[in-house]
Order: sequence, then C-alpha cells, then structure tokens
Amino acid sequence: MVVVGAGAAGLAAAVALTQAGKRVTVLERKPYVGGRACSYEHPALQEVVDSQHVLLGCCTNLIELCEQAGSADSIRWYDKQTFLEPGGRSSTIATSGLPAPFHFAPSFLKMSMLGWKDKLGLARGLMEFFRGFPADDYESVDQWLKRTGQTELSIRHFWNPMLMATLNDRVAHCSTRYAGKVFHELFIKSSTGGRLGIPTVPLSEFYQAAGRLIESRGGKVQLRASVEAIAQEQDGRWRVNIADTCYTADAIILALPFEQTQRLLPAVRLNEHYSAPTLNTRDELELKMARQIHSPYTSILLWFDREITDLDHAWLLDTTIEWFFHKSRIRRYAPEKGSYIEVVIAGSRAQLSMTRDEILSGALKELEIFFPVVKRAKLIKSGVLKEARATFSVVPGLDKFRPHQTTEWPGLYLAGDWTATEWPSTMEGAVRSGRLAAGAVMGDEKRFMAADTPASGLMRWLGVS
Repeated sequence: MVVVGAGAAGLAAAVALTQAGKRVTVLERKPYVGGRACSYEHPALQEVVDSQHVLLGCCTNLIELCEQAGSADSIRWYDKQTFLEPGGRSSTIATSGLPAPFHFAPSFLKMSMLGWKDKLGLARGLMEFFRGFPADDYESVDQWLKRTGQTELSIRHFWNPMLMATLNDRVAHCSTRYAGKVFHELFIKSSTGGRLGIPTVPLSEFYQAAGRLIESRGGKVQLRASVEAIAQEQDGRWRVNIADTCYTADAIILALPFEQTQRLLPAVRLNEHYSAPTLNTRDELELKMARQIHSPYTSILLWFDREITDLDHAWLLDTTIEWFFHKSRIRRYAPEKGSYIEVVIAGSRAQLSMTRDEILSGALKELEIFFPVVKRAKLIKSGVLKEARATFSVVPGLDKFRPHQTTEWPGLYLAGDWTATEWPSTMEGAVRSGRLAAGAVMGDEKRFMAADTPASGLMRWLGVS
C-alpha cells in the first residue's frame, strides 16, 4: 500500500491502514511532514517557522488522530477568546455554566463591540442554524447576511472575523452551508465544540508523532521522495515511480493538493472489465478540479525584545491584520526572551502583489493601535510568509465538484481537504479525507471515522445531531 503525500490527509490515511494491519509506505517530496500545515527552518531568520493553524473542539477526527499518535498533549486549549477594537476596548467570548445552546449567551450580552440592535440580529441569524445547516450550498454568506438583516457592525465585528478565521475567504465567496456548519458546531450544538486549540510546538514536529506511529506499526515514511508518475500494470497493481526507484502496490492513495493530483492521474483505465459503478473518471475529475480555486493566507512573524502584551491570542477588529498569536506565550517561552508574534491576514489576495516591506510596515502600524508597547519595543527580526494556495474556497455550488475518495481505477483513491468531506478547508477536513480514503480501501468508507461531537445540554434533549 502506498500513500503519496505526508500532509494531514496522507498521515491520517496511513495511520488508519496500519491500524488495520496493512503495510504502508508514505512518500513525501518535502524534507518534512505536514503538507501545507508544516514548519521549516527559515534560512534568513534562522528560526523554525510556520503559519498558524488551529483546531476546535468539534474537530473530532483530528483530535482522535492526535490522541492515537501521542501529540494531544501538544495542544493548548482555550475557552475564552478576546476581541480588540482600535482604541483599546475589548470584548470576550467565553463559555458559561449554562447548557447548550445558551452557554455563550452571557458573553454575547456583555460584548461592548456590539450594540443591542446588532446583538438581536446576531441572535436571529444564529437561530437559522439551530437544528443544523443548509442541505444545499447554493446561497452565499453575503446573500444570507442581507436576507437575515444583519447589521453592518455585526458583520464587521463578528460574522466576518469568524468566517475569515474558519473559511479563509470573503463572505461573497463562501457558501452558507459551510458557514452554517461552523456556527452550528461552534456556538449552538454543544458547549465544547467552540473550544480553541493551538499547537504548542512547530507544526511539522506536531505531525511527526503520526509519522512515528506509522513506523512503529511497520510502515515507512520516506521524505524527499518526489513521485514522478504512477501507472496501473496489466495485473491491476500500481507502479509508483520516484527519481531513483519505484514501488509496486495493490492500492495507492493520492493525498495531494488538486493540482498535483491532476498531474499524476493515469491517462486510461486498463481494466476495462471493471464492473463497479463508474466514479470519478479522468474527464470528470478534470472538470471538478478546474472548479477549485485557492484563497491565500499571509502571516507576519515578528520578534520583539520585550513582551508587548499578556494575551496569548486575540481578534483584531477594523484593521487589515485580523488575528494575533503570541507564540512565545503559547509555547511558554521565558518572558525575558521577549515576544514572538504572528499576525494573520486571511483571504489575502491584495497582499500577493505587495512587497514584503509594504506588508510589514502596515502590520506594525496596525499592531501599535492595539498594543502601544510596540512603539517602545525593539523589533529584532521579522518575516512575511505568503501562501498563495493556502486553502480552497468553499464557493456556492462547489459541493458537486468535490470528488469522493473512490475513483474509476480499481485500487486508486483520493484524499485531501478538497475532496468530499462535508467540511471546509481545514486540518479536520484533511484528516477526514484520509480516513475516508483508508475506509474505502478496506471496503467500508466510515470504518475509521470518529463520531461527531455529541449535542449537549438542551440540544441533546431536542434531538439535534
């Protein structure tokens, strides 16, 4: 069994298959695991860097994978989130002792960033997702905000920040189906679904634990192994070619971004007598992949000579930079080491054409608005990470173009957050895709899937699933 790609999807698939007793080889072209959720040593900064990724309490498959691999202790969980406005005013969202769906109600009532009219509209909007989220994905969030009469302030201070953080795109580009899923899982269904988890170690180190688990079960993770081509032999087995050797396997999972998957697809299906229903033919996959579009993500990394705040993280409102992570505090560095900061610009299409200095100077000016200490602190070093292909956009109508994990080629399966997972472009979506692909290999697609977060409080008695 060969898995191509050692991102979250490929690692999840390999862990599942080794759990079932399969011998698995994972091939990864990079010198480290993690895929797009990776870390690496930046030669100019002489630091191990990554773009911040988070998980939520509702990410049950990712959490279970971390528990299996032994990396769950490297997640710091937060039940409180802070929203900062220019000028210093702050609001917090935190769970209370009330049962779901009222667990966030006291926080919402106290939020100074919204007025009463804004809060009433917000409550009316959340009620639309009380029992779930839309079955179809044709309405955009922009249309939904107008239809439900959301105020301009609630859009700026709540809906937009939440969607940018979870879907990494503007409201006009996002389907209400996926926005509804986010709000149902985070704010309504249970009191634990909205917990924020942040890895306390660099991301490749975080995912190395899954690689070690694979190898402890007899599998192999080979880095710097760029797959050049795959082909199906006359006997139905698969040949996987890398630069200096080739592998042969009964089955192969392509756990790659859609562009790389497209490059490796076989030209024809050799076994013309294959009688199963035709799924994901090459022509269909080409069409589906052509409909996928990227949304970029920009991270600004800053090292100061002193601590600029005692916050671990915060939402930054009414500015270009949207989210602040105090990585030196999250990772529990000694205060005398100063502040290692990451600020994020989600859906950052405008920044793709901007210079490093333009992005950096703008971020520093905006950061000073929230943390005046920045004016007195010395900036020791800085970096700007642009990820043009950070996520895919869950545009309205995309669902029919997200392929399932089974293909028309016997023994060839697909994984990746862009495949059909019922989740947006997240680490949870990637892990789900890997587990679904592994289940398809074993003849039972759901075999390795973790149960979704159960409804709690009053939601459980109302029969919400």
